[in-house]
Order: sequence, then C-alpha cells, then structure tokens
Amino acid sequence: MSATAVHSLWTTAAGEVDKIPAPHIEYSLLSPTLIVIGAAVVGILIEAFVPRKARYYAQVFTAVVALIAAFAAVVGLAAGGYGTTKAGIAAMGAIAVDGPALFLQGTILLAGLVSVFTFAERRLDPATHGNRVDSFAAQAASVPGSESEQAAVKAGFATTEVFPLALFAIGGMLVFPAANDLLTLFIALEVFSLPLYLLCALARRKRLMSQEAAVKYFLLGAFSSAFLLFGVALLYGYAGTVSYAGIADVVDGTVQNIDPALAGTMGNDALLLIGAAMILMGLLFKVGAVPFHMWTPDVYQGAPTPVTGFMAAATKVAAFGALLRLLYVVLPGLRWDWRPVMWGVAIVTMLLGAIVAITQTDIKRLLAYSSIAHAGFILAGVIATTPDGISSVLFYLGAYSFVTIGAFAVVTLVRDAGGEATHLSKWAGLGRRSPLVAAVFAVFLLAFAGIPLTSGFAGKFAVFKAAAEGGAGALVVVGVISSAIAAFFYIRVIVLMFFSEPKADGPTVAVPSPLTMTAIGVGVAVTLVLGVAPQYFLDLANQAGVFVR
Repeated sequence: MSATAVHSLWTTAAGEVDKIPAPHIEYSLLSPTLIVIGAAVVGILIEAFVPRKARYYAQVFTAVVALIAAFAAVVGLAAGGYGTTKAGIAAMGAIAVDGPALFLQGTILLAGLVSVFTFAERRLDPATHGNRVDSFAAQAASVPGSESEQAAVKAGFATTEVFPLALFAIGGMLVFPAANDLLTLFIALEVFSLPLYLLCALARRKRLMSQEAAVKYFLLGAFSSAFLLFGVALLYGYAGTVSYAGIADVVDGTVQNIDPALAGTMGNDALLLIGAAMILMGLLFKVGAVPFHMWTPDVYQGAPTPVTGFMAAATKVAAFGALLRLLYVVLPGLRWDWRPVMWGVAIVTMLLGAIVAITQTDIKRLLAYSSIAHAGFILAGVIATTPDGISSVLFYLGAYSFVTIGAFAVVTLVRDAGGEATHLSKWAGLGRRSPLVAAVFAVFLLAFAGIPLTSGFAGKFAVFKAAAEGGAGALVVVGVISSAIAAFFYIRVIVLMFFSEPKADGPTVAVPSPLTMTAIGVGVAVTLVLGVAPQYFLDLANQAGVFVR
C-alpha cells in the first residue's frame, strides 16, 4: 500500500474522530455513590500513608463523614423531586434515579453508618498488652495461632482496612438496586460481594471458623455470580440489548426495528425463560431464599458479629431492591411465568426458615434462620405485583435492617473467656444479671416475631395486606402460620433470659463505648417509632414506590 493511501486513511480516520460522543454523566445524580467510593479510595490512601497509631481514628472519621454526606445527598435528591416528578435515567442509561432507588440508598447508607459504629467498637474485649482491641484480626495475613499473629497482637496492630472495605461494599450496594442495565447490575454485585468475602474472614477470635465462613461464602457466591452472568448473556441473546427498558420492550412485543444479525435469536422464549431464571437465581442467593440459603447460617455464625449485622441488613436491602426492579421493570410481561415460581420459593422459604430455627442452639445461627424466614415474608410483598407491594417491601426493608443491626450489636455484648458467648445455654438468666441488655434484646426479638407496637408488626401487616390484595391470599395464610412458628423460638429465648436461673460460670455483659450504645439505641428507637406511629414512613414508602421506566 502506498504512503499516500495510508496518509489518506489517517486523515479520514482523524476527520471521524470528533464524531465519537463524549459520555454524558450527571455527577449530581450519582453523588451519593461517588462520595462513598471516593471515601473508600481515601481510606486506602490512609492505610498507605498515615502512621499506624492514627489510622483507626482517621478511618472512622472518614467513613462516618462520608456516609453522612452521602445520606445528605440522597435527601437532597429526594427533596429536589428526583424520587417523584423528576425521576429519570442517568449515566448513559446505566443508573435509574427514582423513588425506590433513593429510598433504598438512604436505607443502605443509614444501616451502613450504624454498622460502622459497631465496627469501631473497642471496649468489649479486655485490653491486650495495653492496647484496646476490636472484633477484627490483628493482622489478617498471618496464619491463625502463628508466631507472626502473636507478634502482631503484642505490637497492638489492628486491621483498620475494614472501614474502606465496608465503604466499597456500601458503594456497590448503592448501585445494585438502581442499576438500569444488566451489566451495571453484575458489576455492582461484584463490587459489594468481594469486600464482604474479605470482611467475613477477619474475626479476632475463632479465626479458623471465620476463614471457613469466608471460603464457603466466596465459593457459593462465585457460583451465584456465574449463574447471574450466564443469565445476562442469554437475555442479551434474546433481546439484543442489556438495558432494562429494551428487554421489557422485546418481552412485550413492542419493539419495531430488529437488527438483522439478531433476527435469528430475538424473541426466542427459551432464551428468555432460562436467562430470567438464572438471573433470579443469582438475586435469590443474595437474599438468602430457599433453596439458595445454604451459606447463610454458616457465614452468619463464622463472620465477625459486626460484619454479620451489616451483611444481614444492607445486603438484603440491596438485593431486594434489584429483585423488585428486575421483576417490575424488565419482566412485568412475564408475570404469569415468574409468579408461580416465586410463590413456591416464598412458601418454602417462610416455612423452612421458621421450622429449622427451632432446632438451633447458637444465637447467631438462630438469627440466620430467622433472616431466611424474613426473606420469605418480604417475597410475599414482591409477589403482590401492585404499587402497594413495592411500598410495603420498601417499608419492611427499612424496619428490618435496623432491628437486625441492633440485635447483632447486643450479641457482641454477651461475652465469656473465649469471646462472644453465642451458645443459647449461656444466655440463661441474662435478664437477672443484666436486665437492661436482656430487655433490649427482647424488644428486638418481639419485633422479629411481629408483635404489635413494634416495627416488625407494621412491616408484616403491610406486606401481607399487599399480598392479599394482589390475589395471593393463600400465601398470607402460610405467612401467618410460619410467623406463629417463628414466634415460638423468639419467645423461647425471652423465657430463657428472664425465667431461668443464671449459672455461676455464666457470661458477663461487657459495657460498650457510646458507639455500640448508639447502634443499639437507634435500633430500639426505629423499632418503637415504626411500630407505634408507622404512618408517616408508610406514606414515604408509598411516594417512593414508583419505578422509572
């Protein structure tokens, strides 16, 4: 080829360069996520450059300020009408900014903020070598029980990386329920899952159990991510696009101009059904619904308790948000296909969670099965397929997340020589030894059971009402029966605490710093306020219950 021909190719190409459109990003609409991810990056720089003595304070300060600022940004967007009249799609169609997205993002940020307080707690364990210690391993890289670990403990090391990890997880969770195309959904899933796998392995006590929990979570999480990604590929083959609106148009049959390259597979129902089932599988795993629940009890029991509380609350909120958007925005045209399947999943999840919890002897495993049962209750609201269904699920998620974090924060207080005393027999007579802690835990258990005047009752009532009005009356009957079964084991713990004799060698209740007191106090306040006067928050969830399409 001659030099002139090459030159003319260059000039032609150069002439076309200015036709590539620059991406148009609405930074103000994405500000909550950007603040959190930015703070996480700052946290990594703190680990690299700040002296070890000052890192803990710098990290806690950065995390708390970032989460408060991000929550303020969410409130600002909601006040600016982006949840209702100005709702729209941002970031080149990747992110939806609408009522459900903002409501769930606000819930995740508040849950994250309360969780960071429990992460930062340093008064529960006795000081070792004159250093206050938290729930996390002194040096995560050292082998449990090795000399290097003992040296790290002696030197007063602390794993302050947990704060940027938590911020990255929260950043991914903020994008997950707001994702408006399948690739953004997958990337957000990985961004919040990978930090959680790491956080699960960092317990200071019972490190081998903690590492086992992290490996189980990682392996099963990798499986579920693979299912989700394969489902994305099949749905792309079906619709020729990964955007939610584009797929919904093909499902409804309203698409006009078909790309000839895709004409062969486009509209092939087998691809749609298998792809949608696989994506649902990935999301139901994150929610902890049966039969994808196997990781939940092991991981909840093995992970450091502050991480368990954070994971139990925030991951559920993010995953249910994504599930709602997928079913209500992408697949409303498939309703007759997915509703019977979700009926089955909800019924099995409610019953199995409630029945298996009765047999548990460890308080963290008991709360894990309780969270599986709650996933079933929330699915009843998802199945309603009405606007009330969306708002009832939003309300339930908000109420549930604070009760959960509060309950796990109380679990961190009851300790014996080996760390947290999580075996139920150790909790006998706790009400006589420490009436206030036992009373607070009783409030949380009653909220889980759905007793009136607690947030759990208001949430369950809203979800069951929506399900009944959406034609799922039989589901409500099963829900009420499994609630009754669940009430048995919650009340059994209360009876154990208040009506049995304390043992002489029983555990002590540690006096926490104001950080954990704040976390527990917020949990109690939300439980009682949402139980006694839920109407304002139900109205808020109603206003936020409309997805942008």
